[in-house]
Amino acid sequence: MGFFAGLNEEKYDRQYTDSQLVRRMVGYFSNQRSRLTAIVTLVVVMAALGAALPVIVSSIMDLLKSQPTPQAIAIVGIGMTAIAFLNWGLNWARRSLTVRAVGDVVLGLRTKAFAAAAEHDLSFYDQFSSGRIVSRITSDTNDFGQLVVIVTDVASQIAQAIILGFVLARTEWRLFLVMLAFMPFVFAIAMGFRSLARIVTKRGMQAMADVNATIKETVSGIAVAKNFRQEHSIFDSFDTANQEAYRVNVRRGFVLSLVFPTLNAVSGIFVGILVYTGGWSAALGLITVGAWYLFINSLDYFMFPVLNLTSFWAQIQSGLSAAERAFALIDADPNVVQLGKRNVPSLRGEIQFERLNFRYADNEPILRDFSLHIQPVENLALVGHTGAGKSSIAKLIARFYEYQGGRLLIDGQDIRTLDLAQYRRQLGIVSQVPFLFSGSVAENIKYAAPNAAEAEIKAMARRIGDGEWLETLPNGLDTEVGERGARLSMGQRQLVALMRVLVQKPAIFILDEATASVDPFTEWQIQQALNLILANSTSILIAHRLSTVKAADRIVVMREGAIIEEGSHAGLLAQGGHYAELYNTYFRHQSLDYRPVGMDE
Repeated sequence: MGFFAGLNEEKYDRQYTDSQLVRRMVGYFSNQRSRLTAIVTLVVVMAALGAALPVIVSSIMDLLKSQPTPQAIAIVGIGMTAIAFLNWGLNWARRSLTVRAVGDVVLGLRTKAFAAAAEHDLSFYDQFSSGRIVSRITSDTNDFGQLVVIVTDVASQIAQAIILGFVLARTEWRLFLVMLAFMPFVFAIAMGFRSLARIVTKRGMQAMADVNATIKETVSGIAVAKNFRQEHSIFDSFDTANQEAYRVNVRRGFVLSLVFPTLNAVSGIFVGILVYTGGWSAALGLITVGAWYLFINSLDYFMFPVLNLTSFWAQIQSGLSAAERAFALIDADPNVVQLGKRNVPSLRGEIQFERLNFRYADNEPILRDFSLHIQPVENLALVGHTGAGKSSIAKLIARFYEYQGGRLLIDGQDIRTLDLAQYRRQLGIVSQVPFLFSGSVAENIKYAAPNAAEAEIKAMARRIGDGEWLETLPNGLDTEVGERGARLSMGQRQLVALMRVLVQKPAIFILDEATASVDPFTEWQIQQALNLILANSTSILIAHRLSTVKAADRIVVMREGAIIEEGSHAGLLAQGGHYAELYNTYFRHQSLDYRPVGMDE
């Protein structure tokens, strides 16, 4: 088993070359030209000041032979102090500009990554963990920012080494050639760690993404875990992912920790060689003692950028891997592909499936050669056992998934040619488990129609059970719903979700009815809200309540992705077919005429 066996690399991950990553990252800085120009200028000035320090010190050593005056020594000392303070001020200015530029770029990258995640269809989230996606949007974009800060630091040191190299070459070219002869060895060792560092860093990020995904899933399901007393189980899940991340990152640290000690040891060998060579030359009078000291002192300036580059190699590779993962999310190919962006005027609501084929996964067909015509403003109820294909029809109408064959027409237009944003604005959906965002009841109702007036919302709310459901809320429409609507009952959540659609006034309405039982009074209120929506929309109802089934203009009975019966409630009961069987199994006990077996008439 390899070092990193068991880690989850996403299917949409891709390998970018360094040049591709650099070009992509440079593109994000295209609107930061003024700041970058100032940063480059400051880097050059700082490099010149930094290179001046060892030159000044070496000059002092040469002056010692001629016994310089105290005034001359004082002037040199004041000059060096001034350079140090000036260097500090310039460094502060450079870092301030860098942080601002990087902050703006990370903001843009994070926004683009989030937008890409939001644009992906539901099949994307069926395949990939939302926790790992969150990790790319937050942690990876932040690591990308750290990479840029480190690169500017190292670039400053490299510029300083270049300027100093020019001075050294003019001072004593033979010793300078000896110094340059060391550099290929250092670069060879540094580059030898490059590919390995990228691999171990990327694996470390994948391990942390697994930890984030586990935390998100376990915290989201904490109520279920506590209900079944399975706190130890969710802790074990977290502990497994956490221990794996620990092992991966220890191995990563082991690999990366070899870089700096190795280069430091090699640097020590080179210093010894330079001390011997320069000392021998100074003893023979070929160079001055000051020049010899300049070369010994400058070796650190030359080696430091390389050593710094390699000591920061972990962060650099972390930043490159982070950029790679963020770009992979942004570049992930969509499963739902639109062939056009045709404007969508007010819809009549006609829907037509023409010999459509659909599957979630290969070799698992859901709908085969499926045809169905829904008239404008028709209320269609879909019934059938679990897995019959009811929810798949609703998801295809919402264009959440791509179908593999046939056609789906909306008002006679191929759904793949429509502008999806415009189309979905005329689409109202209530899922089986209504999702509410943190905030007030009013804010959730206005979610799809932010410009709706509060008076309009209150008027609509009062049309449902004379507004009595509002009186059950502590602060009426201003009541905070809590995370995912946790402070409201299931019935109240359903009413808020239906109100949200009612305010939106959609042309097409999709209801995947909740299976949770509610009290009769709340069910009556829900039915009132539902009737208000059904009056003006083409409605597809995945029905679990008898009242909803009876309210439909047509009932379509499905089994294994095919329509086996359709008609009215009374007509289908009279046929005594599959619908009658479903009615006796699921709906009959909801009827006022229902009498359990054995009860006296």
